[in-house]
Amino acid sequence: MSKKVQAIYLWWHKPVIDRELLQSLPNLKVIANSGVGMDHLDLKLVASFGVKMANAPHAVSNTTADTGMALLLASARRLVEGYHIAVSSGMEYSEADFLGVEVTGATLGIVGMGRIGYKIALRAKAFDMKILYHNRTRRKEQEEQDVGATYCENIDNLLQQADFVMVVVSLTPQTRKLIGKREMELMKPTATLINISRGAVIDQEALVTALQSGRIRAAALDVTSPEPLPRDHTLLKLKNIIITPHLGTRTDKAAYMITEEAVENILAALSGLPMPSEVLPS
Repeated sequence: MSKKVQAIYLWWHKPVIDRELLQSLPNLKVIANSGVGMDHLDLKLVASFGVKMANAPHAVSNTTADTGMALLLASARRLVEGYHIAVSSGMEYSEADFLGVEVTGATLGIVGMGRIGYKIALRAKAFDMKILYHNRTRRKEQEEQDVGATYCENIDNLLQQADFVMVVVSLTPQTRKLIGKREMELMKPTATLINISRGAVIDQEALVTALQSGRIRAAALDVTSPEPLPRDHTLLKLKNIIITPHLGTRTDKAAYMITEEAVENILAALSGLPMPSEVLPS
């Protein structure tokens, strides 16, 4: 069948795209990914075989932004801890000092104000949050005004002010361990770190130290490195963290929309038309 294959639809990084596979498919024209992140692909290798690539940024934006806000709210109000207390066999009452932190009026720092980051800002505006953002390029003035966002050219300024820091960047050599020991030391001790991008964007060992020492209040992660974490990893033993199994795009509607977007890109490539979501090697 190898000579008949003209397109590959990647779902959760499968199949693995390596040189051997590319060499075995002489008529391959396009690879469509079921998501935004392309860090699992060697883009230059794929392009060297004359194969086009596409992702699905439009289909995943809203559902990923929803996940980010869900993690923020769950961490702030200690919902996971509260659930375990409520269903425990010895539950008689909730301790008076079992307190969360206020979301309304708090400062949210968004690291990465792309399509998803901007949708998070729209949601945060509804909670009357003060919004700071750091991005490679500044958004248009009207876009900033629409969500009440303030641009921080230096990420340090954002980290020092934010009550919640949400990381929404692609994984690249430049963003690997973007949030490490130094960055966490700049954050408020009452701050919460939320990651919905890729696990490797955060230095997890530095995060363990920051959470154990009280350098930061809490963390909420939808992504880790690796996924899943080894069952004896220290992060799994801490109370001031929420970890979910990469649920960002996992809704029935999103799965359907991702597939639609992938098919649209594949059909365009096979017809010699411009692909709506083509990704080029940098």
